[in-house]
Parts: sequence; C-alpha cells; structure tokens
Amino acid sequence: MPATDMLRDLCRADWDAATDHVFCRELAGGSLPPEKMKWYLAQDYQFIDRFVRLLASAIAQAPSLADAVPGAQFLALVTGPENTYFQRSFEALGMSDAERNAPPAPQTSAFQDVMAEAQNSGRYERMLAVLVVAEWCYLTWADRYTAYPADLPFWYAEWIDLHSGPGFEGVVQYLRDQLDAVWDDLSPADKEAATDLFRRAVACERAFFDAAYAAEPVPA
Repeated sequence: MPATDMLRDLCRADWDAATDHVFCRELAGGSLPPEKMKWYLAQDYQFIDRFVRLLASAIAQAPSLADAVPGAQFLALVTGPENTYFQRSFEALGMSDAERNAPPAPQTSAFQDVMAEAQNSGRYERMLAVLVVAEWCYLTWADRYTAYPADLPFWYAEWIDLHSGPGFEGVVQYLRDQLDAVWDDLSPADKEAATDLFRRAVACERAFFDAAYAAEPVPA
C-alpha cells in the first residue's frame, strides 16, 4: 500500500468528515448561505501566504529539477488564477473591508501553525505531508460535484473547478508520488513526525469546515 493511502487510513474518521462535509454539499448545490461562504473565503484567503511559503520551501527541497518543476507550476496557479478568484468573489459578494479582513479564527490559526511547523522543519517529507492533505482533501470532495448546476454562482462553481479535473488531479498525484517515493528511506522517527503532521492537518481541515458551516456574519 502506498504511504499516502496508509496515512489517510490512519485518520479515516476525520478524513471522511472533512471530504464529505455538509458545507461542501450545500456549496455544490447552491444552497450554502452567502454569509457562510463569505466567512469561509475570508478565512481561507489567509492561508495563501503561509501555503505559498510552504510550497516554495518544498520546491527548494525537491531531489531534482524534474521533481521541482510540477510544484513550481502549481505555485504559479495558486498565486495567479486562485488568487484572482478570491478577489473577484470578494467583490461579487459585496464583502466589506471588515469581512475581507476579519481576524483569523482559531481554526485558521491552528492550520497556519501546522503549515509553519512543516516549513520550518526543513524536512521535505513533513512539508509534503501537509501539502498532500491540503490538496488531496480538496480534490476528494470537489471531484464529487463536478456536475454542479449550470446556474451555480461562480464563487461556488469556480471553487469546485479549481480543485477538480485532470490538471488538479495531476497536482495531487505529483504530491502523493513525491511523499510515497521518499517514505521507505525515512527513519522511524521521521516517519512518526510526518505521520503526526498528516493527522493534525486532516483534523484541521475537518475543524475548518465545521467552523465555516457554523459561522455567523462578520459585523460590517
């Protein structure tokens, strides 16, 4: 069994809860209240800075140029089309400055801390463990909803598009392949550390979706 499958199975309850969440189901059907999507987008946007730094650090640790190129291509997507999606969505949803710049929720800060810990470790497999969770989790839920209604507002539809399809599937497979390739050569202590980060990242994904679905409007 590939290491990434093994890691996912170790935290199956949190994984299933995060990847089959009522927040995602309602988003894909267009019934998610806009106030919840506003909270989600404002909080999720706060991950980009930390995520970009984590991904860039992983690229720098890649064993070869061939291993680094797909990561670099993905980095351009995050800082380009995905960043633009957020700005367009903020505008279309009429989000105030207070809504766009809400302070980080505890669940947001917790995931930022996990990403920072992985980056600061200087360990490729630990960075990959968190990156795999962040992207594989999203592919898993978004792939269920690619046949969304034609009239679904773009701030829902394009979020699904960004996290599904052959291109994004390739990103996830690349990240998984990188972690699977280095796993067997890791020491028991390094495997344990990477496993711990993987588990905590999955728990953070679940907690973030829970918080988004329970979110109350941000005062204007």
